[in-house]
Amino acid sequence: MDHSPLVERSAGLVLATGAGVLLMYLLDPQQGRRRRALMRDKAVHLARKGSALTDAGTRDLAHRATGVATGLGSALRSSAVDDAVLVGRVRSTMGRWTSHPHAIEVSAASGRVTLKGLVLRSEHDRLVREIAKVRGVREVEDRLEARQDAAGVPALQGGHARSGPRPELMQNNWSTGPRLLAIAGGTALALYGLGRRGPGAALMAIVGAGLAARAATNMELRRMLGVGPRGIDIEKAIHIDAPREWVFDLWTAYEHFPRFMSNVEEVRPLDDTRSHWIVKGPAGSHLEWDAAITECLRPQVLAWRTEAGAPVQHAGTVRFDEADGGTRVTVCMSYNPPGGAVGHAVAKLLGRDPKREMDDDLMRMKAFIETQRPAHDAARPDGPSSTRLGVDAFP
Repeated sequence: MDHSPLVERSAGLVLATGAGVLLMYLLDPQQGRRRRALMRDKAVHLARKGSALTDAGTRDLAHRATGVATGLGSALRSSAVDDAVLVGRVRSTMGRWTSHPHAIEVSAASGRVTLKGLVLRSEHDRLVREIAKVRGVREVEDRLEARQDAAGVPALQGGHARSGPRPELMQNNWSTGPRLLAIAGGTALALYGLGRRGPGAALMAIVGAGLAARAATNMELRRMLGVGPRGIDIEKAIHIDAPREWVFDLWTAYEHFPRFMSNVEEVRPLDDTRSHWIVKGPAGSHLEWDAAITECLRPQVLAWRTEAGAPVQHAGTVRFDEADGGTRVTVCMSYNPPGGAVGHAVAKLLGRDPKREMDDDLMRMKAFIETQRPAHDAARPDGPSSTRLGVDAFP
């Protein structure tokens, strides 16, 4: 049975529904103009970042090409390499393939390299092979003594296992040149797959889109999709003209948060270290979770994390430092949004940028402490005073 027409109709329905929702969002009589302006600004920002990546990636690829050409030219030339230079090249290679390069003596004579000393058996064969590949090495004389383990051998104690340099695409952070190539290749593969039918074409489109997204964000796929403990990292800092003891006490008096935060509607203490939070969610919904204090050192540092079952898992640390007669507050937070970095990007595009919201909340907190007045655009500016810390406690 051919399911292709049904799949195509379903996909068309999903796309039409999404387009309709997007149009309603952008053409809203009250917020539409602001949302369109925000999306336009985001598009300009992304275009500038793309241009910068293209320029840097092009330079990187040009430098790599020059390096490859220079290496090929040197390899084709048969001139002898100075013995001291060759020893330096060998030692540079050894540092990538053995955990104890200091335990090996290296000497060279007319391209013949001699290795003496101790090495772990697990590293021996690969080390000798890689040294034989070093430019200028004509022969390797292996006088190494391979040991099964480091027990009873001081020269092999400590150190870290070496497996050689990882390929570019296996590293967490890609340089600009490979990123540019991956974006181009992934985009081409995705477009090719979208222009054809069948499971193979769909798989090609998914793989291409994933590769392009991985290169554009320079972020591991599991982080992009919100899989694993680490998600999106945010760090912000602000100076508040108040003693850090008072600022610290405000952060531990959760009842005040709705008076300067725009999305936090209620924070209810459960005990000395746990609290229940109610915040505004998308489309008029509400999100609730419990959080626990993991470190509390007054007035220097405060750390928290959400408990199991929270709709958005997050954790963070707030540091309070004396600075210029006031307090420098530094907030470091990591959270896993639904859909990972993809969900984070969609939220930013639709005006729910956590980084910008944190900036705004910190500015409202600063004004709240320094002026003793709740912010008019907070979630509950006229909320009840804290039973532990009232506004009047601030000078």
